[in-house]
Amino acid sequence: MRLKSALIFLMLAAPLAAAAPLPAPQQVEISDGNVTLHAQLFRPDGDGPFPVVIALHGCGGLASRSEPVLPRYRDWAEELLTTGHAVLLPDSYGSRELGPQCRTKEHQVQIRRERVADINAARQWLVQQKWVAHDRISLVGWGNGAAALLWAVRPQMWSRNVEPDFRSAIAFYPDCRSSSGLGWSARVPTLVLIGGRDDVASPSACHQMVDGARGRSALARIVVYPDAYHGFDRANLPLHVIAASSDVAIDERGHVGTDTDARKDAQKRVAEWLAR
Repeated sequence: MRLKSALIFLMLAAPLAAAAPLPAPQQVEISDGNVTLHAQLFRPDGDGPFPVVIALHGCGGLASRSEPVLPRYRDWAEELLTTGHAVLLPDSYGSRELGPQCRTKEHQVQIRRERVADINAARQWLVQQKWVAHDRISLVGWGNGAAALLWAVRPQMWSRNVEPDFRSAIAFYPDCRSSSGLGWSARVPTLVLIGGRDDVASPSACHQMVDGARGRSALARIVVYPDAYHGFDRANLPLHVIAASSDVAIDERGHVGTDTDARKDAQKRVAEWLAR
């Protein structure tokens, strides 16, 4: 009877252990020219070397007044930790003492310039760390961060000063409209995930961008979730209309909300893409 009671206790306790809260991230500082780039780091236990994901926040920023990492990014950090990845989240806005950039007409942080510079600075810092698997540094971005990612993986942006190159990249619902008209291609395997009903970003522009890249690069793929809207991968976010996007700085209205099936599929695809 005691053995049976002990087994029942262990069975009940296991889910509680699995649901243990994500530990607080470690703040690191990265020299980036005239800017000290602040970043939050989540690491698996042990000495490594670990594969690493550089996670790029949307135009709403990485943090809030009370949290160094917003729940949407903590959620993904926890998901990536289960696959054995460390997660580095550079704060492109807070590092420059800026708030969210979603509704600003004149962006003080440009995706082609400052955000790409932050990406490269993060990679340069990572390749200097002994606990990092230097050949397995990947990129994941959302909205504005995903748009910056698309620029960072272009062949023209390759810098041999820091080797090896990124392993792969995953862009959640980027604004592809500028890239689609500029002969975009990728030098590393790049996956674009977007909702078919996304009226904040443009799934048709992303399709055009990726389809156009296939003649120059076989490294790009796109998955369109037919019934999903912007922010489909966020947890427990009811679908609602916004007056201006929380992820792409444009004036038109749009919808944001969770799509449970698309979110689950995206989690699976992200793990598979990063394992390549």
